Amino acid sequence: MQEAGRRARSPRRNGARGAIHIYVGSWHLACVLVCALGYCRAAAPAAAHVADDSLAASTGELKQLSLEDLANVEVVSVSRHPQKLSSAASAVQVITSDQIRRSGATSIPEALRLADNLDVAQKNAHDWAITARGFNTALANKLLVLIDGRSVYTPLFSGVFWDVQNYPLADIDRIEVISGPGGTQWGANAVNGVINIITKKARDTLGGYVEASAGDQLRDLVVARYGGSLAPDVHVRVYAQQFGRAHDALAAGAAAHDAWDQGQGGFRLDVDVSARTQLTVQGDYYRGSEDVVAGNQAQVDGGNLLARWSHSYAGGADMSLQVYYDRTHLRDPIPAFVIGGHALAAAGFLIDDLDTLDLDFQHRFMLDPRNEVQWGLGFRHTRDEVTNAPAIAFLPPLLDQNLFSGFAQDEVALGERVALIVGSKIEHNDYTGWELEPSVRASWRFGDGQMLWAATSRAVRTPSRIDRDLAQPAPGGPLQVLLGSHTFISETVIARELGYRAQFSERLTLSAAAFYNDYGHVRSASITPPAVLPLYFQNNVEGETHGVELAADFQASDNWRWHASYDPLHEHLHVRPGQYDFNAALNEIADPHSRASLRSSLDLSPRVEFDALLRWTSTRRINSGPTTLPVDGHLDLDLRVGWHVSDRVEVSLAGQNLLHAQRAQYGFPGPQQVAIERSIYGKVAWRF
Repeated sequence: MQEAGRRARSPRRNGARGAIHIYVGSWHLACVLVCALGYCRAAAPAAAHVADDSLAASTGELKQLSLEDLANVEVVSVSRHPQKLSSAASAVQVITSDQIRRSGATSIPEALRLADNLDVAQKNAHDWAITARGFNTALANKLLVLIDGRSVYTPLFSGVFWDVQNYPLADIDRIEVISGPGGTQWGANAVNGVINIITKKARDTLGGYVEASAGDQLRDLVVARYGGSLAPDVHVRVYAQQFGRAHDALAAGAAAHDAWDQGQGGFRLDVDVSARTQLTVQGDYYRGSEDVVAGNQAQVDGGNLLARWSHSYAGGADMSLQVYYDRTHLRDPIPAFVIGGHALAAAGFLIDDLDTLDLDFQHRFMLDPRNEVQWGLGFRHTRDEVTNAPAIAFLPPLLDQNLFSGFAQDEVALGERVALIVGSKIEHNDYTGWELEPSVRASWRFGDGQMLWAATSRAVRTPSRIDRDLAQPAPGGPLQVLLGSHTFISETVIARELGYRAQFSERLTLSAAAFYNDYGHVRSASITPPAVLPLYFQNNVEGETHGVELAADFQASDNWRWHASYDPLHEHLHVRPGQYDFNAALNEIADPHSRASLRSSLDLSPRVEFDALLRWTSTRRINSGPTTLPVDGHLDLDLRVGWHVSDRVEVSLAGQNLLHAQRAQYGFPGPQQVAIERSIYGKVAWRF
């Protein structure tokens, strides 16, 4: 059934998304952007000096934060307002800009491997399976992902198309990763975790930046960015990037024909309207092409425009209003639907055009010095228009949906060291009506730099178009095999968490989180008596998962840091008594029982860096219907050496998956399973 689900999501099916050919050469595009903002230095007399100052600042950014500095990093994803990481009552990890640079990552999914609380598996050249705390299936749908407050969730399958979530990594300020429900703050689909990707403010990226990378699997990657000051309180940057990735290999050794080319450009404008009022306007546009393992080529393009106004008041109160528009286009090749040598539907293309308009308002104020209240309202309208393929259809092909939401949260200091956070989100969607997502969190700070926290939360995963509107093959053929169901309801989880975080000294920190999640109404596939087919989606699976997330940082010396993690996970799903699931409760889980990592960051000299990441994943089992086969566990090693030739020029050499010439990380074992190849590339970055 995972194979059927993969075709339902999009047919390049080892997990891909489409893209369209790049029409403008990357170097020409880079030159145009640099020239376009070159006038900023002349328009604002101070701009040149500010840009030069930013070079010194960027050089300082290349130094690692101390463990104490990391503990004091502010995060906003836990309570939707800034708070120190050390005091956040949640299993949250922060990937800093410097960690991303030193990792050698060339894409957001690769950078997410730095978050121990995520399971990241590469499917092919352009697709990844990413989740927190289990349920990492081909249609993984329990992780909410935000980029600067813009949700990149798709209602097609309640998940994320990772191949179109691209952004210059040099312009990312940090990535906050929460494992555990975030429904109270962020709403439906924040079931097992939240990833919040936060980009740098325009004033932090003044001057020019160009990087170029090339290697065997990463054929080329070119990034150009220029930032300037239009006025003392107005800062802007524009960027463009283009990359191409080579084919991986099939398990038998032949080329997988999954090459990937994509380009993207965008801008960000930050205006300090006054000392207390800020305005941000930003947008992106992408276009690319992806070869598909099953044959043919997928195409995507899309863009977004976001505006955010925020104002702070004396006494600590603040409010913000955000609005964004997002449009995505997918043209996906769907192979013929064949069962037992009989073609039930011909090959064709599925075309999906999704328009999203989202508004979000938030207000925070103090009832008294110990009591902080936060509330907000939201509205989202989506229009999803599908041109169906013979082998797969969504009915109706045109669907307009509205989502209304509101949330309230009260944070009370019960003493000098004890805090209580109580809140809930309430949402209304067109599929299931009203949904309630409450949570209670408590924290106790004790000793010197130690904190114990506990939480109980409810979150939901609302139905997607696959759950409700799927028809596979499309109506009109001799037989339909899989259908959505209008009786499909929201999946639920009741999560209980207990965590501990401590900084024992300037050189040693530890964090631990244990969880027990109780899931209800999980997706299943029922039969149609007496003929069995068509199968149709229902909510006949339930069960529990539990596990522990352990992480430690050790500063061996001023220039050498170690990070270690271990994440065991146990999943126990079953069919509800008296009910039926064609997949025997196996289709929603495809996770390793254990993961571990060891990361070293060493400064060999003031200008030479050496970084290593050793990561181990145990065997994961992938199903096709009630049959499961293993994807063997594996040990992988990533290495990077970097040389700061000057304060403006950096040269580096990186290798990924170095312990194997090629190895499958995901996918049902068979002729079309892709083996990810060893990758080595060089990079030059220039700040000016």
